[in-house]
Amino acid sequence: MDLSVIIVSWNVKEKLKDNLQALFESESGFNFEVLVVDNASTDGSAELVRAKFPQVKLIVNETNFGFARANNQAIELAQGRYILLLNPDMSVFPDTLENMLAWAEENPQATVSGCRLVNVRGETVRQVRRFPKLFDQLMITWKIPHFFPGILNSYLLPDFDYSRVSQVDSIRGAFFLINLKNYQKISRQPKPKLDERYFLWFEEVDFCRQVIAWQGEVWYTPAASCLDYVGQSFKQLKRGKAQKYFRDSMLKYFKKWESAFSYQILNLSWRFLSLFLK
Repeated sequence: MDLSVIIVSWNVKEKLKDNLQALFESESGFNFEVLVVDNASTDGSAELVRAKFPQVKLIVNETNFGFARANNQAIELAQGRYILLLNPDMSVFPDTLENMLAWAEENPQATVSGCRLVNVRGETVRQVRRFPKLFDQLMITWKIPHFFPGILNSYLLPDFDYSRVSQVDSIRGAFFLINLKNYQKISRQPKPKLDERYFLWFEEVDFCRQVIAWQGEVWYTPAASCLDYVGQSFKQLKRGKAQKYFRDSMLKYFKKWESAFSYQILNLSWRFLSLFLK
């Protein structure tokens, strides 16, 4: 099997339908499988997959396990030489998979790679970022960029050239291609695994950082493009719950990767902010 496409879905039935339809209409001189993990959707997503796409390997969770754990469930079953983590609110173009696999075959040094993401207006979705540091995450915590957007330029890289191939720190998990052979070589593990401590957010950043810590490489390429509807599942989360997931993941990331000082400063900042908002 050349490629395993893994989609973790939560209450985005129509976008999931469009995603799967586009996948199976792809131009392909290669073999691929599609695995869908339904994270306790209540909108009939699982029933849709069973009825309309019987070729999909479907995992139905009775509880929402979060993004990392659900992806790991499918990764364990995946048979492909490449594993593509694909958000349900994405839609590949006819040549997306073929172009991306061709690039990956020519660039075996890339453990993780991502393509150009575009929104419905054809605009590039900015996805390349540097690894989070204390200053930029404090600015985000206190919402300073609402008043001074440029303060995050060193983190968000607004001048990044999306027309050029580049080795980068991290890419979005919306279209996240993993070279299994390369991953096994650098990690000495049989299958990739996202850190399940993260329920939502930061899991793909963590994965990229681990890859680089193992001397692997993360790449962005414009050789392929994919349509990104951007955050359809996230939009369903209540603001308070979304902020809780974001805060918890940020703190877990800093506790794992950064100094105890940085973690404590962020933790105290969040605690103070929660008191202030009350």
